[in-house]
Amino acid sequence: MMGSFVKSFADIKKYGGRPTTFYDAEMLTVYWETKPEIIERLLPKPLKPASRPLVNAFVADYPATNFCPPYREAGLFVLADYNGQLGNYCLSMPITSDIGMAMGREVCGLPKKMADIRMNSSERTFEGAISRNGVDFFNIKATMEDRFNDGKAGGVLEEYYGKDIPLYNIKYANAVDGSGFDLMPTLVTQRLVSDVKVYKAAEASITFQESEHDPWSELEVVNMLGAVYTVSTNVLEKGKVLEQLNPMEFLPYCYLRWDWWENKLQPEYTPSSI
Repeated sequence: MMGSFVKSFADIKKYGGRPTTFYDAEMLTVYWETKPEIIERLLPKPLKPASRPLVNAFVADYPATNFCPPYREAGLFVLADYNGQLGNYCLSMPITSDIGMAMGREVCGLPKKMADIRMNSSERTFEGAISRNGVDFFNIKATMEDRFNDGKAGGVLEEYYGKDIPLYNIKYANAVDGSGFDLMPTLVTQRLVSDVKVYKAAEASITFQESEHDPWSELEVVNMLGAVYTVSTNVLEKGKVLEQLNPMEFLPYCYLRWDWWENKLQPEYTPSSI
């Protein structure tokens, strides 16, 4: 059957609105503590810093999903408090799939950007790197020896992250005339439920390279807790709206999805004739 720009109601009923599923997802998630003032600066209202300034980042390979071909993804999160409920607020989500990027940005409000993501794992080691615009802005190495960097990390992860911690994202659309928003900033939440088949504690080290467009280095490492390697089937459940935000208060935080470019050749540049 040939495709069409217009979908039938039968197709919409069949494919629309189902939870997204990632089969046998291979992930390494690293956890560290940063400075409290950094997280306070990066969180938009009404989100508040948790009692402990925790950061986590993952690098993942998705060999099969129920919505698009295989791809890789990464993410950077800070622990946030919303009315007493701790959750992960996403600052950045590099991705290798245009389908996954569109779905995550338009439906979930995730700040996704296309990137190059490299990873290599064995029974005992894991290496990963994320690159955009020619900069490897995040590199991670881990050794899976059933221990963390910090001997108290297991207790910290259990206390602050628990099981199926919610995600906090903000959906919005910048105004077509360039002033304000067409879709008011709206805080939404979802849960990622995991059926874990492989779980390994790991000692990890990360290195940053400065990047104007992907400033992961802003999340300074004060105390490296460690990493967790998993293979699991993950289901991103349907989300729900929490509340609308004050657009002027949110405005400084709404530029996670785009790069800022300055054409330094502009004064001397003139179009060639055709």
